[in-house]
Parts: sequence; C-alpha cells; structure tokens
Amino acid sequence: MPLDPGPAYASSESHLDAIVRGGETLGRDIVEVAAFLDALDAAAHAQMAQISVARDAAISVSAANEAVQGAADQVAQTAEDTMAAVTGSARLLRDSGHHSRNVAAWVQSVDARMADVSGTLKMVDGSTAEIASIAAQVNILAINAKIEAVRAGTAGRGFAVVAEAINDLSRQTAGATATITQAITGLRKRIDELRAEAGTASGDAAEVLKAAQETDLVLTRMTTSVEATRSAAAEITDRAAEVGAANARFTPAFAALVESTGQTAAGVHEARERVDRLVSLGESVVQNSVLAGGAHADGPLIDFVRETASRIGGMFEQAVATGRISQGDLFDQRYAPIPGTDPVQAMAPFTRLTDAILPPVQEPALDLDPRIVFCAAVDRNGYLPTHNRKYSQPQGKDPVWNAANCRNRRVFDDRVGLTAGRSTAPFLIQVYRRDMGGGQFVLMKDLSAPIHVGGRHWGGFRMGYRF
Repeated sequence: MPLDPGPAYASSESHLDAIVRGGETLGRDIVEVAAFLDALDAAAHAQMAQISVARDAAISVSAANEAVQGAADQVAQTAEDTMAAVTGSARLLRDSGHHSRNVAAWVQSVDARMADVSGTLKMVDGSTAEIASIAAQVNILAINAKIEAVRAGTAGRGFAVVAEAINDLSRQTAGATATITQAITGLRKRIDELRAEAGTASGDAAEVLKAAQETDLVLTRMTTSVEATRSAAAEITDRAAEVGAANARFTPAFAALVESTGQTAAGVHEARERVDRLVSLGESVVQNSVLAGGAHADGPLIDFVRETASRIGGMFEQAVATGRISQGDLFDQRYAPIPGTDPVQAMAPFTRLTDAILPPVQEPALDLDPRIVFCAAVDRNGYLPTHNRKYSQPQGKDPVWNAANCRNRRVFDDRVGLTAGRSTAPFLIQVYRRDMGGGQFVLMKDLSAPIHVGGRHWGGFRMGYRF
C-alpha cells in the first residue's frame, strides 16, 4: 500500500508570502540592532578618541615632568654655584672690612699724631718767639754797649769789639729765628692740610665700614635665600622623580587600556559592517521573493514606485529631446554649494529642470497612503534636487530646524540614500531609522526603483513611509 502523504503542504505562493513577511520582520529587527550598534560604534570611537587624548596628555605630562626634573637639577646646580659665589664674596667682604677697619684706625691714629705734632710746633713757635725777643734785647744792649765804648774812648775799644760781636750774634740769631719761624709756619700749614685730609679719609673709612656691614647683611640674606632655593629645587627633583616613577607604572596600564579599547571599537565596527550585510541580505530576500511571485503587503506601492520611476525617466528623455536640457547637464554631477546654508544645500546643472517638472509627479504621491512621509527623485550620488514642498522651506538661522524642514538640494549619501540612487534592481525595499532632526528618529521603509534615461541609469525614485 502506498504511504499516506499526510496533510497537504501549502502552495509555493504561501511559502513565498511567509518568506516576504519573515524577511520584513527580520529586516526591521536587524535595523534596530544596527541602530544600537551605530550608537555603540560611535560611543566606542568617541571613547577611543578620549583615551587617545588622555594617552597623549599622559605622554605630555611625562615629557613635561622630565623637563621639570631637568630644570630643577639645573636650578639646584645654579643654587650651589651661587651659594659658593656668595659665600666667597661674603668672606672677601669681611676680610676687606677687617682691612678697612685697620686703615680707619691708622688714619685716626695719624690724625692724633698730627695733632701732637701741631701742638709741639706751637710750643716750638713760642720758644722761637722768645728767642727772637731775647735777641732783640741783646741787640739793643749791644748797641748801647757800642755807644758807651765810644764815650770811653781808647779804654773802651776792647769793649766795643765785644759789643760788635754780640750785635752780630743777635742779628744772626734774629735771622735764624725768622727762618725757623717761617719754616714752622709752613710746616704747620702742611700739617693742618694733612689733618684735614686725614679727617676726610677717616670719614670715608667709616662710610666704607658702614657699607661693608650693610653689604654683609645683604649677603647673609642672599645666602639664606639661596639655601632655601637649593632646598626647594631638591624637593622639586624628589617630587618629579616620584611623578616619573608613577608615570612609568601607569604607562603600561594605559597602553593596555588603549589596545583593549581599540580592539573593542574594531570589534563593534566589524559587527556593524556585518549587520549592514545582513540588512542587505534581508532586503534581497524580500525583493527576490516578491519578484518570484510572493505577495507583499505594500504591493500597490511597489507598483506605483516602479511606474513613477519609469514616468520620470520618460519626462527626462522628453526634456533632452526638446532641447530643454542637454544630456550632459542632466547627468552632470557637479554640485555648487549655496553660500550661507546650514546644512549645506547645492545646485546642480539639472536642478532648475527638476524644480519645474517633478512637483506635479511627486506631490500627488503623498496622498496614496497615510503612511507615506515623502516621495522624491535622487541621482546616483544621493543628491536630492527637488523635494516635496513641505520639506522645501527657505532656511532660517536654526540648523536643527533647517535639517528637518529644508531637505531639498541636499546630498543624502548615507547607506539608504546611496543604495536607492545606485540600485538597478526592479525595486528595492530598505528598512532604516530616519533622522528627523533634533535627535528624533523614526523607523521607516524606503521603497525605490531605478530611473533610466535613454538606457543610462540616472538615479532612483524614493518613497519613504512608516511601518
């Protein structure tokens, strides 16, 4: 007997439908994981950057500490040299002061001796004056004797000779006395001058002694200050050595932390790339399943997007055919930034054309389904020349508001934007988190189909809608 085949299996269409639904669910979950990995990847890279800055700072601290230690050693050596120089100067100054005191004492003793000599000269001067007076009296007596001798006649001749001799002696005595008196006067004048100079020298010596004492006090304070500087430099050297030892212990741990963090960041980044590949794989599963006949809940939207992409391609071909734009300008990828825009907006050679012909196609598409957020064409680089009117507001001063409301004439070169612009598959459904500006994100689907112009791939028509 033939075996019982058991319960009937569902049709292949049912399996494809299940694959489509499962792929959609899988894509959504993977996108959520990807969002978490995005945040983790950004945090890991930020942490790595901070650790790198900290590592560089630690290296700078180590280098600066070495410089401080070297400078402290140099200061200590300079303090030693200065200490030796100050000590030597103080010794020399004290020796000089001793000699200055001796000189001052000698000068003062010379002044006293000069005073004694001056007193003696006064006594000599007085004695000389007495001698001169006596000589004058003798001279008078001699004259009187000569007169009496003349009166005596022959008997007084001998007495006259004696009187003449006495007279000569008195004259000689008077001359010698005058000479001595003149010499004593000159000597006294010189001694008085010497006494005055000695007094001045004594005063100068006293000032030198006073200055030497003050300088000695200054040098004593300098010695104390230099000693304190030397001690401080030694303390700095000791502390710098402690910091150097701490850095030596800290550096290997820091290097290990940098390496570990780098490995973690690399692992997170690799996981993020793998998740991206999973997202692409899930999108491919959904796409192929639908193309193989599987039913998709968004089938009407898929058909609309494919038809609209084909329609836009025809409109571009018509514009080229009528000379409204050249094919070169239509495919030109030069974008001229618009000054003063934030985020940056740009003009392409075909922007004026798309502003004229795309709104009548893109605006009605917003009314097909309440879930639809936007419908717009992008070129192969993700450049979106003409957006829906609600996202084409004039920019203001707030970049956050601009990012959410001024989305026309901007390049969206993220994974979803570039994939939508470069995909040549009949259609593509991507699940992503849309940045609405101001830190707001919405989980959305991006449905796109390629736009061809004269057989050349121009870009894609995108439709974004919520789950």
